[in-house]
Amino acid sequence: MEYLGQTATASYTNLGRRPESGSYLPAIGQQDIRTGSAPPYSGLLSKSVNLPWRPSTYYRNSQVQHPSYSLYRGSASDTAGPLHAGNYLSSVDSVKVPLIFPAARNALYTRYTPKDWYQSQMNNYLASDKIRSAAERLRSDTLRLAREKEDLALKNQNESDKKLGERINDIDFWKQELDREKDKMSKKINQVDMKRREVEKQLHDTENQLKVAQENLYEREKRQGIDMVHDNVERELIREVDIIKNAQNKLRNMMERLHTQNSLNRSALHEMELDAADKFRALSLDSAAQHMSVSSRGLNFHLGIENVDNTVSTPDTWAKFTEDNIRRSASERAQSDEFMNMADNILKETANDMWNQYNTVNEAFEQRVNESNQAKDKIQNHLSAVIQEIFDLEKSIEFIKKTILDKEAYLRLAQSRLETRTRRPGVELARDQPMHRLIQEIEDLHSMIMDLKNKLSLEENAIQHLLRTKATLEHDLSIKNNSLHIDKERCLGNRRTYPSIQSVGYPATQPMPYQSQVVVY
Repeated sequence: MEYLGQTATASYTNLGRRPESGSYLPAIGQQDIRTGSAPPYSGLLSKSVNLPWRPSTYYRNSQVQHPSYSLYRGSASDTAGPLHAGNYLSSVDSVKVPLIFPAARNALYTRYTPKDWYQSQMNNYLASDKIRSAAERLRSDTLRLAREKEDLALKNQNESDKKLGERINDIDFWKQELDREKDKMSKKINQVDMKRREVEKQLHDTENQLKVAQENLYEREKRQGIDMVHDNVERELIREVDIIKNAQNKLRNMMERLHTQNSLNRSALHEMELDAADKFRALSLDSAAQHMSVSSRGLNFHLGIENVDNTVSTPDTWAKFTEDNIRRSASERAQSDEFMNMADNILKETANDMWNQYNTVNEAFEQRVNESNQAKDKIQNHLSAVIQEIFDLEKSIEFIKKTILDKEAYLRLAQSRLETRTRRPGVELARDQPMHRLIQEIEDLHSMIMDLKNKLSLEENAIQHLLRTKATLEHDLSIKNNSLHIDKERCLGNRRTYPSIQSVGYPATQPMPYQSQVVVY
């Protein structure tokens, strides 16, 4: 049963039409509920906006009577309103309802039957179930799709992590290869540089050796008299100068080759360092990218980044670039080894040539020094004897002087005794035996002192003769000593150490062959 004015469309009637003041609703005839048709809901709720303005229900003709009260306007004493229980449609029987305006009759046509109401509720329930089922299925499909997409995203991320890991391994492999080759090249550069410095040192030593040989020739021009001869020493010195100049040319050429090769080595090392630096940066960036996760900080959207292609190489060209750098470095290292072997051979060859000529010159000097020593040995022996005699005579003079001083002490004693006895009083002043003895002692002492002074004068004259003889012998030895000084001190003295001894395996402390035989006086 429906109350008057409480149907779903009653509000539309109230909103669409304003009831006239004092109008009455006509009586509604009895309607067969069984023959009524249900409202055409297509599984939708009753409050849908698609409901028609009027239901398509067929109503039978019925007699209506004018009610004794107004539906809209009642008297002040009437307590029954439009919602009163006596206003049910079922109570409208064959009562004569007076005719009313068509607008008022249309309000009665918008009412529904209980069957319509129950059917509407059932349709609403069925629609609610269908909609909830559809929403539940949609929610399940959405959850499944979300899980599938989550799995796909995780799978894609894992694949990206795997590819990044493989790329990191490739970069790390080539970076390690570059680092090993860089270490080898750095060591090779140091070795070549050390070899170049060794060649440069030997070249510098040849300058010193050349200077020594030339100075020896100049010093030998200072010989005097018959000693200025074109002997074997002078010929060997000239040959030594030629050998040293030839060795200098070879060493300069070798040093230029090593310098050029080291420039190529540094160029290859620089290329590898740039490549290794790029790989270190790429390794850092790829590692940072691999360690990123969805919860990492600093993540931003970069729209269109997938369309940016700023690559300049492919994996094949990338690997070939590093491989070419490594091969170039290996080739330069092999060339460096070849030049270093050549440098070793040149160092040994030039050092042996200069060393052999050095020994030849030293032997010539040794022979010449021996000859000069034999020429002056006798004069030197006489000079040594004279010097020894002068030394002994000086000792004798010192001894005589000391003896004279001692005798003067005895003389002072005897004179003091005699003077003391002169102060005896009176008769005690007698010429007795002690007085005669003291006088004789004084006379003997004067005689001894006189003899010693004569000997001292003779020895002083003798030492003067010895000194003149020594000066004569020294003058005679001056020419020989000058020659020996030039050959032994100025020439051989500058040749006692050979600059390239250590490069050919000779210790710096090894004595020269001539030093064991030359006698220094």
